[in-house]
Amino acid sequence: MLARNAESLYWIGRYVERADDTARILDVSVHQLLEDATVNPDSTSRQLLGVLGIAPPEHLSLDAWSLTELVAYSPDQIGSITSSLTSARENTRGAREVVSTEMWECLNATWNAIAERQRYARRVGPHAFFSFIEERAAMFAGLADSTMSRDDGWRFLVLGRSVERVDMVVRLLLSRVGDKLSSPGWVTVLRSAGAQDTYLRTYRGAIDAGRVVQFLLLDRLFPRSVFHALRQAEACLEQLDQRPSVRIGAKAEALRLLGRARSDLEFLRPADLLEDLPSRLGALQDMIHEVGEAVSLQYFHSAPWVAWNNAEVVS
Repeated sequence: MLARNAESLYWIGRYVERADDTARILDVSVHQLLEDATVNPDSTSRQLLGVLGIAPPEHLSLDAWSLTELVAYSPDQIGSITSSLTSARENTRGAREVVSTEMWECLNATWNAIAERQRYARRVGPHAFFSFIEERAAMFAGLADSTMSRDDGWRFLVLGRSVERVDMVVRLLLSRVGDKLSSPGWVTVLRSAGAQDTYLRTYRGAIDAGRVVQFLLLDRLFPRSVFHALRQAEACLEQLDQRPSVRIGAKAEALRLLGRARSDLEFLRPADLLEDLPSRLGALQDMIHEVGEAVSLQYFHSAPWVAWNNAEVVS
């Protein structure tokens, strides 16, 4: 596969996942800002921007509406929903020979509907826009699953999606590490990760900070957990690396980093999970940064990883 096509598929997976995750987080956070009068809109909005890696405006007081304009609607704000979908569409258009027609039509139709959906959401409320994005991202994932061969193109797409998913869940958990164990903020984390219903079925309705962290980091069956995403990304890299087996160590740097992170979580005792949690999450975030650099250098022969705050469309 051409390096430019591989890179485009990797970033399509990341951008679509980023738009989906951002919509989920905003849907929960904006609802809280609108419904809970005890919440300080400005400080809560700035905390959310920190989670998303977006620099908050210095001389502007934020509320639910200005937050939505900045993180959801703005085409110029790197990391916004609109910006992410625009980048995903441009990468898909540049890799049409390796992307199915159905996937292209899904992303193109989504992008063309953004302006109308924004106008509608400004009248009736932002939830309509967030729901639209979540539904279209789920449609795109389903179309990719049903129309792509399980070849290298599929693996690069899933690799990008898995890496982005780890980054987002880690960001969510980092935003709550200072909360009390009984804080309602842990429910917000579950809802933002799309994990609340599955968590409640798994633990019979008991909300506990330790169990929430354990579920989002270590669960082997939930597809949005960090462990599951790491294992999926590791499997993609193992299948992509067709070089002869080596007798010592991993065959590639990205695979080594993912394998070490996955192994650390796999053999971590659940009782020790909350000990030094900020450092553990920080190490995972650094690992994702290093994996992005290693993947770029090994497969794309290009500049290292592009961070959230300066991402570009692959040319």
